[in-house]
Amino acid sequence: MKNKKRKSNSPTRSIFNVLRQVCNLIPNHLVPKLARETGVDDYARTYQPWSHVVTMTYSQLAHSIGLNDVCDALQLNSGPLSTLRGATAPSRNNLSHANKVRDAVMAEKLFWEVKEHLCKQSLGFLGRKGGKGFARKLNRAISAVDSSTIELIARCTPWAQHRRRKAAAKCHVRLNLQSFLPSCVIIDTAREHDNKRARELCAEMKAGEISIFDKAYLDFEHLYDLERRKIIWVTRAKDNLQYELLKSMPVPKGGKILRDEIIGLKRASAQAAYPDILRRVTALVEVDGKEVEMVFLTNQMEWSPQTIADLYQSRWEIEVFFKQIKQTLQLADFLGTSANAVRWQVWIALLVYLLLRYLAYLSKWSHSFTRLFTIIRASLWRNWDLRKLLERYGTAGGSFRYLAQPEQAYLPGFGKFYGTAS
Repeated sequence: MKNKKRKSNSPTRSIFNVLRQVCNLIPNHLVPKLARETGVDDYARTYQPWSHVVTMTYSQLAHSIGLNDVCDALQLNSGPLSTLRGATAPSRNNLSHANKVRDAVMAEKLFWEVKEHLCKQSLGFLGRKGGKGFARKLNRAISAVDSSTIELIARCTPWAQHRRRKAAAKCHVRLNLQSFLPSCVIIDTAREHDNKRARELCAEMKAGEISIFDKAYLDFEHLYDLERRKIIWVTRAKDNLQYELLKSMPVPKGGKILRDEIIGLKRASAQAAYPDILRRVTALVEVDGKEVEMVFLTNQMEWSPQTIADLYQSRWEIEVFFKQIKQTLQLADFLGTSANAVRWQVWIALLVYLLLRYLAYLSKWSHSFTRLFTIIRASLWRNWDLRKLLERYGTAGGSFRYLAQPEQAYLPGFGKFYGTAS
């Protein structure tokens, strides 16, 4: 009997290495254009802006822990690196100087321009109309607003000190829960309270959209501004909230909703900031396997109280987002200690997150973000077809919180309660 030929399990070959395929998602003209607009070209002599972007992208994908780690690896692979539109490996001093003096606004603009480009390339990437159930029925954008602290070394970053012996930067994000992509990002020191940034984060929101806050962003002047702009908001009430009960709504007995009340603020300063009525919903919410009583505030008077509770609980998806970027990408070991260098690294981390999400979308990836990252990281210099590689690993069964559908993010049963008043 003739031996049957076994099917090869090796990945499909490509003329480009994996790193080049990732970087090719960035349009050719974009980096030179932004370098001219932001004045970065003025600081570029031998080390070009495109090489800088490729270096910082590689440092994220390879999870590099220092300047020597990045520079030595790229110099050892200078041949394959040069195929990335002529990118060159930096010296340690070149990279350190570039991160310090080249305006990080370029990295910020690069993130937003690449996001816009990818969304035009694939309209389904935004995910606004790709959901099922209540997401289609709702037909409005839902955003979660929160921040995450990025710890720094106090003695090396005096500009970021916010306590006696601590230093940190803070990443404020408004995350679109339907696309799982940031709609607004502010990177600053951790000194200021979260509510100081709420107005900036919500400045571009439109009437009819929904914004969900943690109680750290509770600012009645800002909330009343959202009310005037006809933006629906949901947040948690602080324990010391002083209010006057105006009306108590009936709630089902034995359910998760304990109280549904219409209130007015009692303090003169709070009344001046928010002169209109509010809705106060008290519900039992499951946290770590235990039911905890939580109190929510909202300006939406018609939806059922369960809808309000479910809306706030969907805010926890932004914690998944922060977990993905902080535990997988390189936001622990920084290549520079200046404020500009830290911003460069955070913005490039967000850019890499965006590129990986797009690759996951194209390949219909069905596993965790961590596994996606490790596969790409392990094959950066391999000449493998990246799309085929991800499709091959993505066909096996698996659970995937990284590309959660809207109906999963907003909890089962939401559609049942949407639009129904108690």
